[in-house]
Amino acid sequence: MDFFRYFELQKGKMVEFLREAVRFESPSGDKKAVDACSSFIIRELKKIGLKITRFPQEKTGDLYLAHYPPDIEKRKEQILLLTHADTVWPVGKIQKMPFYIKGNRIFGPGALDMKAGLAMVVFSLRALKQLNIRPKKRIAVFINSAEEVGSEASSRAIKSLAKKSACVLCLEPALPGGGLKIQRKGRLVIRLETKGKAAHAGTPEKGINAIEELMLQLQCIKKLETKETTINIGLIGGGEKPNVVAEQAWTVLDIRFWQNDEKEKVVDFLSQLSPMLKGARIKFITESLTPPMEKTKANAEVLFQARRIASSLGMVLSAGKTGGGSDASIASSLGVPTLDGLGPDGDGIHAENEHLILPSLVQRTALLAALLVRL
Repeated sequence: MDFFRYFELQKGKMVEFLREAVRFESPSGDKKAVDACSSFIIRELKKIGLKITRFPQEKTGDLYLAHYPPDIEKRKEQILLLTHADTVWPVGKIQKMPFYIKGNRIFGPGALDMKAGLAMVVFSLRALKQLNIRPKKRIAVFINSAEEVGSEASSRAIKSLAKKSACVLCLEPALPGGGLKIQRKGRLVIRLETKGKAAHAGTPEKGINAIEELMLQLQCIKKLETKETTINIGLIGGGEKPNVVAEQAWTVLDIRFWQNDEKEKVVDFLSQLSPMLKGARIKFITESLTPPMEKTKANAEVLFQARRIASSLGMVLSAGKTGGGSDASIASSLGVPTLDGLGPDGDGIHAENEHLILPSLVQRTALLAALLVRL
């Protein structure tokens, strides 16, 4: 089957689908917005005939699992597709950052990360049905609602699904230039809280300044930063009024690392922190943890298979590493063969110039369809 020709003829429909998906703005923290976007995707998957399971969530968007073909019980092996409907962009951003096409580039909030990946899943499965192609393995599609921020519920679901899968394909965007992602940094999000004692600013010796304690702790923590381990002070707050010694303060740190050993060093250091100001108190809370995606034999083997399939389509698959994390890291950490960065080529992830390259959307969808049939 000439999938390239097929999806080239579908290009206009794919662009319109992507336009509609981007219109459903879906920041991770807005449950109503994310649910609306997921519902749009699910409606399209139902039209193809996928069996849908919804996992209601109280604070984040609902999680979804879809299976193809419907007679899943007859197929013991499965391929797991990892996708997410949430983005980093707030509702209303599309007014200043509209969906538009310029040359062969498609711009818009969340267009590349990763609503194009969702479009690829819908159109590749639609192709299998329309062309009456029966995949060897059942296909499970997981739609995460909080990939950008991380959630315990989605991590547990991915682990459970990955353990049941022959391989995992993640539809995150490709590296600029089209490379797959075979290494990713792990991500540890820590909330550090300090507590002091309130007092009048005119008599600060009667109080304990929580903000000062936090500043001292951060200076100490930043010394852990190396070329391999980065520590970003992403959020910070504290105090009540300028004329009051701050009783409480807090910060949220984003810590990235290539190997678990590096993470363990940081966690061990944090667990041994002690107050620097007499009478102050400190504590740290782990808000989320995504393991690194390290090189594994299982990943190398599935990459070899993917390259052979891509070669039969006239494509060359390069591979590299990135500092960003993804759900693929969770599956890979379990030893399950995992490919990441199967989404289209583009640039500007989490930036206002976010865009994908239209020809790569066609090419990668053709590759995805071939992988689903031949892996």
